[in-house]
Amino acid sequence: MAAAGPQLKLSRRGFTGFAASALALSTLPSVVMAQSYPARPVRVTVGLAGGTAPDITARLMAQRLSEQLGQPFVVENRPGAGTNLATETVVRARPDGYSLLLVLASNAFNAALYDNLNFDFVRDIAPVASIGGIPFVMVVNPAFPAKTVPEFIAYAKANPGKINMASVGSGTAPHVYGELFREMTAVDMLHVPYRGNPLPDLMGGQVQVYFCAVASSIGFIRAGKLRALAVTTASRLELLPELPTVGESVPGYEAIAWQGIGAPKNTPAEIIEKLNVEINASLADANIKARLADIGVAPMPMAPAAFGKFIADETRKWGKVIKVANIKVD
Repeated sequence: MAAAGPQLKLSRRGFTGFAASALALSTLPSVVMAQSYPARPVRVTVGLAGGTAPDITARLMAQRLSEQLGQPFVVENRPGAGTNLATETVVRARPDGYSLLLVLASNAFNAALYDNLNFDFVRDIAPVASIGGIPFVMVVNPAFPAKTVPEFIAYAKANPGKINMASVGSGTAPHVYGELFREMTAVDMLHVPYRGNPLPDLMGGQVQVYFCAVASSIGFIRAGKLRALAVTTASRLELLPELPTVGESVPGYEAIAWQGIGAPKNTPAEIIEKLNVEINASLADANIKARLADIGVAPMPMAPAAFGKFIADETRKWGKVIKVANIKVD
């Protein structure tokens, strides 16, 4: 029995080599999977109807990924419950890289807007790649007395209850971005949610202010049918270089819609990294940038970890705004 002892002992060098070999074997399947990925069509789920700007973004990126990776990336629209239906579909999918989600700023809002979600967006969706940001602009009717953000604030405080703020529904980006402005400036504005486009009523004077995507309002701004007071981004836009940011008058204010790609949690890191590299390469392509610009999207590439931090920060930020304003979905 005593003689058996030495035969069971491993030298430190031998054990280190054995452990390294075991680790290499344990990671080999995911590395091989990433090298062969994708081996069949990939589904990209979009929580909005076809033809919307996010849907166009998803289809543009899907087409590009299909060309780059040699397998179809197929967009599937699953609208409903404020994009929560699509999100839950992907949360419950196998984490193998073949089910992806177009993630949106609304996903960050929904964490606070809905009390009984069957998932935790930050926990259950792995960040893959950021696609881009959508700048918003604060616009008023040209007949409105204020021509700047400070003048708007002064008018609102001198005329409490006389400013109607339009949105496309409770809990949507125009509403939440307007509520952040109201919270930071302590102005009195009445929220008026629309089921359709509020721009005709804004131009007609029925409502006084609207926080809307630059792409949907820039034509009216240039035609003099709307007056832009400021953009909601952290810095001025090349598209409207003379227009100040809201933050220049309201320090710390920033609001931008965003789009990206997510996957079920536990999707292999090698697959996420492969997709991130391909998506970032697409965003550097001049043709892709031009086509995104047509729908008001500015490329915003990030590594997966940076995108994950960005999503978590956005979820906390807008969750606080929604709770303070006591926003409820329609």
